[in-house]
Amino acid sequence: MRTSSLFNLRRLPTYQKRRILDIFQGEYIQQKRNVIFIGNSGTGKSHLSIALGEEAINQGYTVKYYTAARLSNELMEAQDEKRLLQLEKQWLAADVTIIDELGYIPYHQRAAELLFQFFSTRYERGSMIITSNREFSRWVEVFHDEQMTAALLDRVTHKAHIIPMNGESYRLKETYSK
Repeated sequence: MRTSSLFNLRRLPTYQKRRILDIFQGEYIQQKRNVIFIGNSGTGKSHLSIALGEEAINQGYTVKYYTAARLSNELMEAQDEKRLLQLEKQWLAADVTIIDELGYIPYHQRAAELLFQFFSTRYERGSMIITSNREFSRWVEVFHDEQMTAALLDRVTHKAHIIPMNGESYRLKETYSK
């Protein structure tokens, strides 16, 4: 198991380090649980999600990676081309789906509804690793509908490993240290 030579786990608080190392064992995949990294930009959320995906592949699991923006665009295109059910089969086939950068941009209503459908369909059928820079209380700003957002959060957070990733940006720190 490796988290990546570029991510320094020593930067994390001890309790988070232990949780993340436990998650890397892969039990969350067998249990079809989600992992959610939530916090400031530049704190390692995407990096850790990709490292978890690589470890899942090393353990023999199938992994699919999307940015949330790309996924929403792909869902809208599939709906327009009447191949949404075909795409659904593909996203259900993966053991782990990584959705990176959820919440960076607000979605059009149709995209938000399709993302809700995606998350609802994956719920308890396969694991998801989600990264977001927005607190859960602010997800309604992205999905525009309080009821849908509440239902979405209910599904993605149920039995999930929620890892807060707040702190100083590693990229910004690296820039200033040069």
